[in-house]
Amino acid sequence: MNPNIYEDHEIYIEIHESEIPWLKIFTKEPYKELGDLPKELRYKLWAVYDILEEEMREYYKPTKINMASFSNMLPRVHIHVMARFENDSYFPNPMWGEKLRDASLSLPDKEDFLKKVFKRLRKAYKV
Repeated sequence: MNPNIYEDHEIYIEIHESEIPWLKIFTKEPYKELGDLPKELRYKLWAVYDILEEEMREYYKPTKINMASFSNMLPRVHIHVMARFENDSYFPNPMWGEKLRDASLSLPDKEDFLKKVFKRLRKAYKV
């Protein structure tokens, strides 16, 4: 399965396989820091983030949305967008933190969510 759920000439979005809904937004050009992005691309990156967060909140009804952009191990701009739940294996810790429990989440169908996200991004960016 292709981990990319959306791609245009400036960005692409990957699925991060996990027990929680987790997407990553990348710029096609491997900019090192957010401040290196041309201003219009920076605006687009945040607009795409807004769409992903809104769709995750509406579809999954999570306890919290987590956003991260460390870029230490992969030194290029990318943003993690994660739907978190009180009963996921790590909550309230970060997904990179200590596992607190074995969880079995009952979530709506991922494919339907991905189709909604793709359709919304395609409409927003006319791809």
